[in-house]
Amino acid sequence: MPTSGLLDCIEQYHALAPLPDGRIETVGGFDVPIVGPSWPYPARPRPGGGAVTVDGVRAAIALQEAADLPVALEWIWERSGGTAAAARGAGLTVEYLPLLVLDDPVELLLPHGVRLYLVGGDDPQLPRYQRLAELAFATPAAVLGGATAVEERVEAGPRTDVLRERIATGRTVMMVAVEDGEPVAVGSHHPLDVDGKEVSEITGVATLPRLRGRGLGAGLTSALAEHASETADLVFLTAGDDDVARVYERVGFAWVGTTGVADRPS
Repeated sequence: MPTSGLLDCIEQYHALAPLPDGRIETVGGFDVPIVGPSWPYPARPRPGGGAVTVDGVRAAIALQEAADLPVALEWIWERSGGTAAAARGAGLTVEYLPLLVLDDPVELLLPHGVRLYLVGGDDPQLPRYQRLAELAFATPAAVLGGATAVEERVEAGPRTDVLRERIATGRTVMMVAVEDGEPVAVGSHHPLDVDGKEVSEITGVATLPRLRGRGLGAGLTSALAEHASETADLVFLTAGDDDVARVYERVGFAWVGTTGVADRPS
């Protein structure tokens, strides 16, 4: 499929993904998902909605704040290049992230002694897996130190209930890598029907900080891609930076575009 067709499909995926969880409101050229705060979605420029302006960004932000949702915008840069300038003009911080699709899958094995499991919606350890991801994303990717293990007892929160429901209904497929009985890496993909074809996005691939550099993330991504491609016609992901994108290229992903993201300055 030509790159333009891939980007069309990804835009359709993002437009459809929030619909089971709430409603979409259109304001200032943006589609703004109004959903529960436990599983928010970013506002996205409406395809064919015209040029994005600073006032349009501010209108989308106001709608998110009124709904007690985090301020977040996301777009495909190749389709809406002017969004970045408008977002900055509205006081947001902008990042550019690599957008990749699965092209030529490569099977990468996990390190010896690490076992991989599909997570069920009734798994009592689900809060621990979520906590692992929190610890990983709280530690910069280049840092090898940090948390050495996940607490044995982690309280379930509202997001856990949403995740359980998504796993039970097949909207999220989650995998966990376990070593010596302890979770060390997690990740998910999210299948969705787009015009009669299944598309799935891989998200949340996270490795316990002390174990980075062992190939856990690449091996887990390879397994998620293999599982997703059993039924999906298109598998895609957004990498955290260029270095991470190169890891995904080893798994068989190809760089097709750029994801723009904007939020409040930290």
